[in-house]
Amino acid sequence: MTEHDVRCLPESEFRASNDLFREAVHAPVATEEAWRVISSRYEPGRVWGDYLDGELAGTAMSLASSLTVPGGAELPAAAVTAVGVRADRTRRGVLTALMRAQLTRVRDRGETAAMLHASETGIYGRFGYGVATTSRTVALETARARPREDAPGGGRVRLLGPEEAGKLLPAIYRTVDSPGAGMISRPEGWWTLHLNREHTHGHRVRVAVHSDEHGTDDGFAVWVPGANDYRFGDGRTTLRVLDLHGADAAATAALWWFLLGVDLADEVVAVERPPDEPLEWWLADSRQCRIRDVYDELWVRPVDVAELLRRCRYDPAEPVVLGVRDRMLPENTGCYRITPDGAERSQLPPQLEMDVSRLAPLLFGEVRASTLAEANLIEVSDPDAVSRADRLFATRRRSWCGTHF
Repeated sequence: MTEHDVRCLPESEFRASNDLFREAVHAPVATEEAWRVISSRYEPGRVWGDYLDGELAGTAMSLASSLTVPGGAELPAAAVTAVGVRADRTRRGVLTALMRAQLTRVRDRGETAAMLHASETGIYGRFGYGVATTSRTVALETARARPREDAPGGGRVRLLGPEEAGKLLPAIYRTVDSPGAGMISRPEGWWTLHLNREHTHGHRVRVAVHSDEHGTDDGFAVWVPGANDYRFGDGRTTLRVLDLHGADAAATAALWWFLLGVDLADEVVAVERPPDEPLEWWLADSRQCRIRDVYDELWVRPVDVAELLRRCRYDPAEPVVLGVRDRMLPENTGCYRITPDGAERSQLPPQLEMDVSRLAPLLFGEVRASTLAEANLIEVSDPDAVSRADRLFATRRRSWCGTHF
């Protein structure tokens, strides 16, 4: 039987943890210069390692963050990242041991949920994670994509250097987008890495900030240029947009028009955009917004189910008694009565029952209860409860995260 020695790593082992993670995902080990930037994300008490036979076999870490749930409540949450297992130590329960230790500590710390971006969709469901938000990648040709005459926009856009961006962007982010369900807070270490990372061919990120007609900063865009020499390639330049947030449609649209107007750029490609962003509706020719991909974005793992359910908003409908099973955190297992006024534990028998991994997709509106029932992913004791759950868990706008970590 494999003996796991799972422990919270001291700062002296953070570099070894990062090296193991990067090798596990087939990335080059960080240089000394890169590590000075990356290390800003590592927080004491949040980096875990599993030792087998005295050697570090796997690792996982998290960032202190928060998660906005339907209704606008902002709950403490752990942003899980840098998860990896050595290639010669897989299939020995290392990841399970790490996840169990990490989730237990998250709950003890009073964080309501854990969240991550999954490298593979088949990994994290067994630990209680489920898809809470979806994103899309869009591409626009600068020569063809033009705004409608009556499209939103206006204000002023200016470029910032990395130092000034590091001072201004965190404050702007906290005020834009009227944080919707799925959005998370960004710790200081996240910003340090985001704005100082070198991308393909050594390019550093470029930053633009939008100000409204009163001079108030209300949006920003972060991108990196990618170009090739016309003598060896097609000579095209692509602006790869990593981050774009605006306080309203006018600010967001104005940043798009700025990017599409950058000289010598042939294409703008943006990742992790909201699935319901009205970009194509702002264009004179909607076909010029080409959707390259739609994919799962934020995975959420309820850690304190009672608190998470209590803090969400529900639409008008008759109550539903929801049964939740949680093998990894059994204190969550039980029944919860959901009403338009809130949720509480109940001794009533469940009308719908599910694994905890199905809860986040339902809460954040990524899937309807009726769809889960058709997929045999929830057990239905009362067929009428399915349509009631569809109404209770309806969301007024698509949940979206927009932050990679």
